[in-house]
Amino acid sequence: MTNVDSMLKAILIEDEQAVRLATAQTLELGGFQVYACASAEAAQIYLQPEFNGIVVTDVRLPGQSGLDVLAQVAALDADLPVILITGHGDVSMAVAAMRNGAYDFIEKPFAADRLLNTCLRAQEKRRLVMDNRKLKQQVVSQSAVPELIGQTAAIEQVRKFIRTIGPTQADVLINGATGTGKEVVARQCHLASGRTGEFVAINCGALPESMFESEMFGHEAGAFTSAQKRRIGKLEYANGGTIFLDEIESMPLALQVKLLRVLQERKLERLGGNAQITLDCRIIAASKLDLLQLSAEAKFREDLYYRISVVSLELPRLNERRDDIPLLLAHFLKLAAIRYQQAAPLIPTAQMLQWQQRDWPGNVRELRNFADKLVLGVADINLMHVNQDNLNAIDVPLAEISTANSNANLNISDALPKRIEEFEATLIQQALQQQDGNVASAAEQLGIPKKTLYDKLKKYQLSFKPAAD
Repeated sequence: MTNVDSMLKAILIEDEQAVRLATAQTLELGGFQVYACASAEAAQIYLQPEFNGIVVTDVRLPGQSGLDVLAQVAALDADLPVILITGHGDVSMAVAAMRNGAYDFIEKPFAADRLLNTCLRAQEKRRLVMDNRKLKQQVVSQSAVPELIGQTAAIEQVRKFIRTIGPTQADVLINGATGTGKEVVARQCHLASGRTGEFVAINCGALPESMFESEMFGHEAGAFTSAQKRRIGKLEYANGGTIFLDEIESMPLALQVKLLRVLQERKLERLGGNAQITLDCRIIAASKLDLLQLSAEAKFREDLYYRISVVSLELPRLNERRDDIPLLLAHFLKLAAIRYQQAAPLIPTAQMLQWQQRDWPGNVRELRNFADKLVLGVADINLMHVNQDNLNAIDVPLAEISTANSNANLNISDALPKRIEEFEATLIQQALQQQDGNVASAAEQLGIPKKTLYDKLKKYQLSFKPAAD
């Protein structure tokens, strides 16, 4: 099935019928869907800001001229390419129009190939602009509801948890090291719940004890010296939604008692008030420590632990899902390239294999920051150590292949893993050939453990010479 959004499209404005028909035929034979109009006024219905094609217009038209169309398009969408068709006496005018934003001009009489090639280049420019806009929109949406990137069994278990528990109203405790994505999972659970209220995130470690009650429960006017008017607390603000209590292990014991009462009764009183306010909010707590162990050491209230851990989830560290690193890095490079308006770098496959063996103590957050540094060209060289002999291996343009092949209508989840595997298998095969099939030597050349290489040989069904040792 043809993807309508990927079709070549052109708005053609030409008042001479014979020229209009011939030009339309040339474009249609070149793969364009043509909207042929005899006047600028007739073309108004097609001129929209998100039109994903191009505009081809004669300069001299009855009524509004081609230059009027150019000015209208510039005000409507400055990135929409306009190609002017001019007579011999209009060339200087067309050159001036290009300074004002026209993509190109074609002088009559023109060859069909000249017209088609110009239109194809303009369409490619428009496609890149539209793709960039979509990526920027994804950045905005992902900042609100980040996605889970990865295809390993560990991350699939997390997705299964979200699908199963997310739609319920059960409170959740998420355990995981720093940077493993606890808030990402919490937001996904909120999205899956169908709750229409706000997702309110609170870092318990950053909330001063003196402000805890006011921030969490709110206060009435006059509750204390600086309380000049009523303030709605975080819990009340999350009514109908989800409250995310991050780093709950850092909350002082005295404050845990007050929170426990509210969570048990699902009611609160604003500071300085007497009215009981009923709460309808889901509680998702997160900790990087073992709360049950902290309870045994009297550092966390056991009753609060059992209250918030109706259902619990343990998030994997990045070094427990190493095969997701290429996917994650590709994703972060793409976002960083857009954010900083820089080209994403080429990544030697040998380097990628080595990065997959690192521990990444900062987990996904560290990898994301590393991607930013790669795009900015300030990455720590200690993270990029690789045998210089391997630098002639295949270079993987991650940010490019992560977008997949738009002409084939593929997405990142389909195209990128397959391509990464192909590159990896090719590199391993090259190393084996260079080392005469010796696995130990090939593993040393690739900079990965021998056991890892054996696993990959089995995965890709590659032949090898058994190591002498």
